Formats: sequence, structure tokens, C-alpha cells
Amino acid sequence: MDILLPDTGLFIFQTVAFLLLLFLLGKFAWKPILSGLKEREETIENALLSAEQAKKDMEALQADNEKLLAEARSERDSILKEAMAAANTIKEEAKEETTKITAKMIEDAKSTIQNEKRAALADVKTQVAALSLEITEKVIRKQLSNQKAQEALVDEYVNDLNLN
Repeated sequence: MDILLPDTGLFIFQTVAFLLLLFLLGKFAWKPILSGLKEREETIENALLSAEQAKKDMEALQADNEKLLAEARSERDSILKEAMAAANTIKEEAKEETTKITAKMIEDAKSTIQNEKRAALADVKTQVAALSLEITEKVIRKQLSNQKAQEALVDEYVNDLNLN
């Protein structure tokens, strides 16, 4: 059973070695290890705070972006409305101008037709007068072909002249 119970000298030596190791570790290793762990803890805490701040900043930026998008959409809608109004105005002006031009063209056409009608009527009157003269001349020649008819006509004209 000696195997299970340690020797007291060995026990004391191991205890002294353990305490010496514990003292050396406490003096030289624990402080740097604890300061490294504390520094690491602070770094992680700062990183978490930075991440939280970045998250808040991102949320603020996202809200600003949404606000800007809403403003841009609103501005786009107003620009489209203005463009539609301008297009309608231009369309109405073009219709009015077309109506004016069409009315002027119709008036010009009526005036031209009226002038041509007058000219044609004057030409017809001239031709009718010329035909009437020709017919009258032929009728008078035929009637005045004998001498007695001519003398009677001359006498009639002379009597008409004396009466006036």
C-alpha cells in the first residue's frame, strides 16, 4: 500500500515547489497575463461600442437615405406634373395656331374663289356682249340689205335727234 500514500519528504518538496512556482507566476506572469486580459477586454468592449455606434450611424444614414429618396420621388413627381402641364399648354397653343392658320387658309381660298368667280363673270359678260354685237350686226345687215329699209332707219334716227 505504499504506492498509494506519498512520501512526506516528497510531499513537502512538491508543496514547496508548487508554492515557489505559484509565487513566481504571481510575481512575473499573472500581472502581464491579467493586464493582457484586461486590455483585451477593453479592446473587445471598445469594439462592441464602436459596432453599436456604427449600427446607430447606419440606421441614421438609412433614415436619411429614405428621407432623401422620398424627397427625390416627390420632386420627380412635381417635375413630371410640370412637364405634363407644359406639354398640354404647348399642345393647346399648337391647336389654336393650327385653327388660326386653317381659318386664314379658308378665308384666302374663299377670297380667291370669289375673285376668280368675278373674273369669270366679267369674262362671260364680255363674251356675251361681243356675241350680242355680232348677232345684232348680222341681224341689222340682213334687215338693211334693201335701200328702202336703210332710208327709213336713217330718217327715224334723224327724227329722234331733232326731238332730243
